[in-house]
Amino acid sequence: MDETCINLPTSHLLGSVPAVINEEKDGTDHKTPEASMQTFPPTNGRDRGRGYQTLESPNDPQPQPSSNWKGMFSVSSYTQYFNVDTDTVMSRLISSLYPIGGDFSSKIDANPDLYGLVWVTTTLVFVLAAFGNCATFLMQKQSDHGAAWSFDVSYVNVAAGSVYGYAIVVPTAFYFSLQYLGSNSNLIRFWCLWGYSLFIFILASFLLLIPVEFLRWFIILLSGAASASFVTLNLRSYIDGNDLSVLIVAAFFLQMALAIFIKVWFFP
Repeated sequence: MDETCINLPTSHLLGSVPAVINEEKDGTDHKTPEASMQTFPPTNGRDRGRGYQTLESPNDPQPQPSSNWKGMFSVSSYTQYFNVDTDTVMSRLISSLYPIGGDFSSKIDANPDLYGLVWVTTTLVFVLAAFGNCATFLMQKQSDHGAAWSFDVSYVNVAAGSVYGYAIVVPTAFYFSLQYLGSNSNLIRFWCLWGYSLFIFILASFLLLIPVEFLRWFIILLSGAASASFVTLNLRSYIDGNDLSVLIVAAFFLQMALAIFIKVWFFP
């Protein structure tokens, strides 16, 4: 019985491995098309179109930024103007405190930013609203100790409307004026310039808490003159060679008017 089982042919049993049979090649090489992750499905040696292309494929068209007027309403069109670091912003803030230098335009020429405009104006709005109420409280307590005092919420609305409106409308008006008169100007640079020019009023607001009226007027007029000089000296670089001195004078008096408005309304 054992010998019968041993002599059974194993080539027909299930699971057996047949012997390897060497056959002569017919001389024809059958090349299997190579499948690649770069192109799917395989083309089998024939051009069947581009097929599946990976993200790294050089043939993919690169998205181009919108150059028409619709790009003005796209958030992605303005992201490049917020690509600044802390050192750059601090350097520009310090430059705004030294108007005699007049080199601020050269600093923002390659990379004007809107971060300073948004940060300075928003900070100034809350500083004027808060410190304006504190100043009125101190002045009221100094004149009448028994008088009741309440927080004036309208300061926030007035501060937001005046500061945001001034920082957006005035540079835009100067931009279109210079464009109409044939001078080379840039709206983003103007917004950047006027935005940083308001930084000195944030510092002045701390000093305006001093309940001495003469000292308050001296502080706000000095701050207004420094801010106005900063704007006018840097604005000259855009009107060199043109007889547009009236715009320089207008920019100076607008900054002084803003300073007086801050004093009269928020620190009476």
